[in-house]
Amino acid sequence: MTPSTTALLTIDLQNDFLHPDGAYGRAGQGADSILALPDRIAPLKQALVAAGGIYISAQFTLVPGRNDEPVIAAHLKKLRPFLTKGDFAPGSFGHSLVDTLAPADFTIEKVAYSAFYQTRLEYILRAMKIDTLIIGGIVTNGGVASTVRDAHLRDIHTILLSDGCAAFKDDVHDATLKSLSSVTEIVSCAEAVTMIGAAP
Repeated sequence: MTPSTTALLTIDLQNDFLHPDGAYGRAGQGADSILALPDRIAPLKQALVAAGGIYISAQFTLVPGRNDEPVIAAHLKKLRPFLTKGDFAPGSFGHSLVDTLAPADFTIEKVAYSAFYQTRLEYILRAMKIDTLIIGGIVTNGGVASTVRDAHLRDIHTILLSDGCAAFKDDVHDATLKSLSSVTEIVSCAEAVTMIGAAP
């Protein structure tokens, strides 16, 4: 790892997912493993930025349409019927990165699982000469897995944080890590900090 060509990329660590006043908190949706992520990832962010790397936050976005009604994919509307006007809207409290990790060097608005799908992520990685992505966030089997696989397709080296991502069910998280082990390096947050410290 060369810190100056490495970026930490977190997926969906936003108030609407994690804060009690966010969309998921108001609906009683959440998991302790998810709520623990920002505090676990924060020291890694600090170490990488101090060593010359960058931090990118990819944030799920519901695009406001006419009368600010959100454009919601049919499968998501069925899965999360509680989502409503103002949720995950750009510029809103809920859409924002959680305070523990703010600010990010770059923010990516994403409308689907992968942080690469129809976003400016690839442009930023090329412009900043990034060749390695350290990836964490939520959920392991959704946005995290899709982003890891899309990075693999683009020949971008990835390091997946085993305890820096989570799912709503631990067995789903564990199974996803196992399935991704063929396309990514997997380490803990603490191990990633050690790697940064040992880099030349």
